[in-house]
Amino acid sequence: MDYLTAIAAWLVFWLYRQHLLHNAFPSIYPYERNWGPRDYVISFLIIPLFWTILHFLSGAYFDLYRKSRLVEIYRSLIIAMIGSLLVGMVSFSNDTDSFKYFFEITLWYFLTHTFFLLITRLLWLYKVKRDLLKGKVSYHTLIVGGNGKATKVYNEIKNNPHVLGNEVIGFVSADHNVAPLNIGNVPELGSIDQLEQIIARHRIEEVVIAVESHEHKKLEHILTQLSYTPTIIKVLPDLYDIISGSVRIDNVYAPVLISIHPELLPDWQKVCKRVFDILFSLLALTILSPLYLFTAIRVRLSSPGAIIYKQQRIGLFGRPFYIYKFRSMYTNAEAEGPALSSDEDRRITPWGKVMRKWRIDELPQFVNILQGHMSLVGPRPERKFFIDKIIATHPHYKYLHRVKPGLTSWGMVQYGYAENVAQMVERMKYDLLYIENCSLALDVKIMLYTIKVLFQGRGK
Repeated sequence: MDYLTAIAAWLVFWLYRQHLLHNAFPSIYPYERNWGPRDYVISFLIIPLFWTILHFLSGAYFDLYRKSRLVEIYRSLIIAMIGSLLVGMVSFSNDTDSFKYFFEITLWYFLTHTFFLLITRLLWLYKVKRDLLKGKVSYHTLIVGGNGKATKVYNEIKNNPHVLGNEVIGFVSADHNVAPLNIGNVPELGSIDQLEQIIARHRIEEVVIAVESHEHKKLEHILTQLSYTPTIIKVLPDLYDIISGSVRIDNVYAPVLISIHPELLPDWQKVCKRVFDILFSLLALTILSPLYLFTAIRVRLSSPGAIIYKQQRIGLFGRPFYIYKFRSMYTNAEAEGPALSSDEDRRITPWGKVMRKWRIDELPQFVNILQGHMSLVGPRPERKFFIDKIIATHPHYKYLHRVKPGLTSWGMVQYGYAENVAQMVERMKYDLLYIENCSLALDVKIMLYTIKVLFQGRGK
């Protein structure tokens, strides 16, 4: 729709532009002129492709059935303004030497494109609402809580005409000591400890947590269990949450709930972060190729064994993947079991110590970033062996897996490599702060500090 909208808006505007140019400069711009191949390429390929890419970068194509109409209209106006200005600077600035003409023609293009864009957007949003009302599209929803709260939330979802799309699949009791929930034909699906399996089995998209406001420990336990699931979590707020500003309302008729989305960044920042990851990684692999070759030769000469070492780590939502590094240790370094390295670790080769100081051993992880397993910035990925040890005493370590692991992180900049589990827990505090404050601006700051650390040789 956006591609066709861009073509229609451009063709209508092009006719008006030719009219203005002909009236102002009849000898230079004839009213009627034949189109050449260049005009067709611009009108039917370059212009619509430009707008489609711009909408993609803005995050317009994510989660189409959960979009707010007001937010989408606001986003469309902002993108139309930015896109029209860019098109104007490239296409209209050479028409004449008059700034007044440039401003007028760019404004007309903005108004024309916005008119067509809003019509198609509103038609799409109308279709979305109709599909939700007719039940063609629904979100499998799970309610976790005790009898009283769970019943109240269920009735609000079931009977509120302004709550669209939520199909309650079942309940999970938050307390083993109460009687099983018995509401209509909706079954109880299991216990809190089985949440991950229940969500995977029933393809749950949203989880509503309905527990008493004073049961903070129980709420924390439930949220920890949900850390490895890409679901939207909604929590009943207490008075403190409302006063502190944690509650944001989009629909004045919907139940008052705190929404915790699996994506911590806005859509446009998420797209830009991924695009930047790919472009930066390709650039690094190209520019640093001589260093890769030199390092590979030195690793081969340092000791017998493979040049690239791969090891299973835990990534986004607890999913395992293989991380790549230049081998910095002697082979069979962990014959006696997993162990963290230290400054005086005898398992590290002499060249391995040099690589670790300048973090050269991490360079192959640009391949992990291209594969989509990692990002440039995010908590460093760890092995399941050590994660299980940490979770036994600090279960909220699971929160780190709500984002992709990174090549560098706030924890690495502030703390560095961890030599034991206690230091991993200490470093975790910085990574939790990153998750709560993540943004593109923070990513840029962390990358700049990482470059500073690298040039100072403060790695391990």
